[in-house]
Amino acid sequence: MDIKRADLPLLISLDILLEEKNVTKAAQRLNISQPALSTQLARLRVLFEDPLLVPAEVGRGMVLTERALNLQHKLRASINELKFAVNFKSSFDPLTSRRKFTIATNDSVFTILGLPVLKKVLSFNNPGLQISFVSVFGVNVKEDLEKGNIDLYIGDINKMPDSLKVRYLMKDSFIMAQKKRHARGTKKPTLNEYCQLSHVIVSAKGDLSSSIDHLLSEQSQTRNIVASVPSYNQIALVLTNSDCVATLPKQLLEKYQDSLDLIELPFSIPPFELGMAWHIKSQEDEAMVWLRQQFTQAKF
Repeated sequence: MDIKRADLPLLISLDILLEEKNVTKAAQRLNISQPALSTQLARLRVLFEDPLLVPAEVGRGMVLTERALNLQHKLRASINELKFAVNFKSSFDPLTSRRKFTIATNDSVFTILGLPVLKKVLSFNNPGLQISFVSVFGVNVKEDLEKGNIDLYIGDINKMPDSLKVRYLMKDSFIMAQKKRHARGTKKPTLNEYCQLSHVIVSAKGDLSSSIDHLLSEQSQTRNIVASVPSYNQIALVLTNSDCVATLPKQLLEKYQDSLDLIELPFSIPPFELGMAWHIKSQEDEAMVWLRQQFTQAKF
């Protein structure tokens, strides 16, 4: 291919075409007409001397040729690098910057680490500086960081993709919680007593088991799980309105000590480590450097 014959908009169109695999959808994203994009695709096929996308044998849409598959990742990375170069500023000032950050995590991590950062961002009273926390459920961490759909992911440091930049943030342990003045009292339960209690857990998919149950099964024990909720912060509401108990991160449950009693567990659960991950393309972005600093300095 003669790169001199290809302009940047043509390569941007190709990037979207390879992602959507559909001329109509790609044209809508590019805000151009379908005939105009079809003309661009014809030019790209000549330039690359390859069909690039061909009709799918089954169903609608198109499939990528081998040449297109080999090109897709490199093209996306190059466009991201170019966007970074164009948008790069020599300094970042949270008082004046117009920047939106998107962080993917769960609501437990938000309560422990995200809330202090949110308060810090809001304290600048800068309407141009925005921050969004999105659920990690349904997020493809590696892909969405690469595409720029999210700027930062915070979660279990041991489950982060090797290709990402990662930094340790904190360690936490587990503890049991129940409502104040629970009929069972506040004594630490035996393992058998613990298993017989009515447990509520957190599950975005509605599962009625977790990694804790795997640990218990290794001791030939099964706990009585009666309910699951999709959000960690819904647990306090359930506990204060029932005789259920829950086993969750200690630093999360400490936020609800006014309405809950926290009780030591009768068995050992390994602590977990939280970390943050980002794509290499944002390594030197001063705004992202600043954002990461807010999480390493967060008071939880």
